[in-house]
Amino acid sequence: MIDTHSHIFVEAFDDDRDEVLRRAAEAGVELLLCPAIDSASHEALIRTAAEHPGVCLPMMGVHPTAINDNPDWERELEIVEKHLADPPAGGFYAIGEVGLDLHWSRDFLAEQTEAFERQIELALQYDLPLAIHVRDAWPEMHAVLEKHAGRGLRGVMHAFSGNFEDYLRVRSAGDFVLGMGGSATYKKNRWRGLLPRIDMAHVVLETDCPWLTPEPFRGERNEPSYLTYIRDSAAEILRIPPAELDRLTTENARRIFGV
Repeated sequence: MIDTHSHIFVEAFDDDRDEVLRRAAEAGVELLLCPAIDSASHEALIRTAAEHPGVCLPMMGVHPTAINDNPDWERELEIVEKHLADPPAGGFYAIGEVGLDLHWSRDFLAEQTEAFERQIELALQYDLPLAIHVRDAWPEMHAVLEKHAGRGLRGVMHAFSGNFEDYLRVRSAGDFVLGMGGSATYKKNRWRGLLPRIDMAHVVLETDCPWLTPEPFRGERNEPSYLTYIRDSAAEILRIPPAELDRLTTENARRIFGV
């Protein structure tokens, strides 16, 4: 299995990161794609990737909420550009975590949109996929992606929260797959109705650890080994063996991220 969205580098894992990664390996999680957040955590991201080469694979970008109420948000983009121009050994595997988040405030839509579009250009420049965050911003997200349709965009719609029509629209804008995480294990979740209608070539697994913890650990810290609960829930929805769900989503992740 591949965890396509893991914040294993954050402080929540500082006391037991090696143990967490051991449990992940024992559970069959072979790779973790690690999205950047902002410049305050870049050092931890790059250090974790260097300490666990071939396992923790870093992305580079600025999270949309890091733009909010930040007078130095353009400086954040400059730092991203410098990292991409001079990457660590092994390089970066995606531009992310980027996107639009209007949950907390709509006051910074213009700034978030500019930051997102500039990072789309970086993805095209470096031929990298995007790890896209969308929260309470689907109409605005479609407007941006459709503006760039036909340019060869690809990536993951992280923690996909849209409907079937949103799926069709993002697919028409580029080679995008949907990130399925802990919400797929909840009693009330959109995946039960959505997943059977989606081409399984367009789904990958993710934990978003330490957040979005699946059942039966909801309310606790999430970790990569819990990807098995997400896989099993998806397999149950589709009525296929978990090993087949594992194979399909792993192939999808390898294709999108080039690993």
